[in-house]
Amino acid sequence: MAGALAVAALILSFAPRGAIGPWWMLALLAALAVVWVLWQPPTSLRDDALPALAVVLAALGLAMVARLSPELAEKQQLWLLVSLGLALVFAPAFTNFRRFAAYKYLWVIASLVLFVLLLAFGEQINGARLWIRLGPIQYEPIELIKLFIVFFLAAYLAEMADVIANARPWSLHANLKYLGPLFIGWGASMAILVVQRDLGMATLLLATFATLLFVATRRLDIVLFGAALFALGAYWAVHHYPYVQTRIAVWRNPFHDPLGAGYQSSQAYFALGAGGLFGSGYRLGHPEFIPDVATDYVYAAFSEEFGLLGALVVLAIFLGLIRRIAATGLEQPDLYTKLLATGLAATLGFQVVIIVGGVIGLFPLTGITLPFMSYGGSSLVANFLLVALVWAMSARPRAPA
Repeated sequence: MAGALAVAALILSFAPRGAIGPWWMLALLAALAVVWVLWQPPTSLRDDALPALAVVLAALGLAMVARLSPELAEKQQLWLLVSLGLALVFAPAFTNFRRFAAYKYLWVIASLVLFVLLLAFGEQINGARLWIRLGPIQYEPIELIKLFIVFFLAAYLAEMADVIANARPWSLHANLKYLGPLFIGWGASMAILVVQRDLGMATLLLATFATLLFVATRRLDIVLFGAALFALGAYWAVHHYPYVQTRIAVWRNPFHDPLGAGYQSSQAYFALGAGGLFGSGYRLGHPEFIPDVATDYVYAAFSEEFGLLGALVVLAIFLGLIRRIAATGLEQPDLYTKLLATGLAATLGFQVVIIVGGVIGLFPLTGITLPFMSYGGSSLVANFLLVALVWAMSARPRAPA
């Protein structure tokens, strides 16, 4: 962790002067990160690489946001402060994470409540209804919903995995009886697609749901059935939502309208090309030409100034973090912890794949943020809580002296 803070300090030292606030704010963030790691039971050991990797990614993101918009960087710092503070506040509850399984239906109810609030009070921006505003604070409830869905699926599958795995595919009664609650995960994906018009987050939830279901039951037929239903829903959305149609048209040919709908994507491709192998250098590129670059295209901005090598380093850090999250589950004896770690790793991993794939043109771009690096308080809070939870799950008895 000390090494991670040193790397973070080095990264932030290159940020524009005054863009990331006073020195004492950075010192306070470093102190909270240290307290977070040191505040653990003395009888156990945890994987301290988990918070260390998260801190390094957050530092890279803060330095990049500071380069793009000092005003947004100041807000990002405050959200970092809130994220680390919440990680400390919830640390005792995360130590007893296995108790979360007893409240599996409560997570579903909480998700439905957030959906209703979003439907009633949500703001529609750029064609998608994703945010709820409370005074000066704007929050994206889906960041919490994705965690709640994982909590529910892990708890339910830990109880019913054997029954579902042994049910015959052609037994309609058995499959409906035990799979009904599971398709709440698929239903949440469809609700996001229809209500929020967000194909990216809907895909993220479906991918997480399918991964957990397959890992627990090895039932490929169920996974394919759910994917087919989702594909039908996506096909319907493409033909009924102009916003989704525009995103797909831009993905297919961003240079068809380079000064209109395709302007953002085409500028991002120019930035990727200008970066080359080694990049233009920090603050020497022109990523500010990309609209909404601090949220949607921070990976393109980073790639322009740090090149392909820098972009691959970022992906390697994400890969290391996701691999350690998955490994945490493998080291635990109970099925619930294994599934919970798998679901959290899948959530983070698919989110990175969807947004990076959208930036480089593999998929249509969505409103998903790059975890820890993009500007956005909702994502920052949710992902730091995710890492704090997995860090608590990684605890193992300390060997006697």
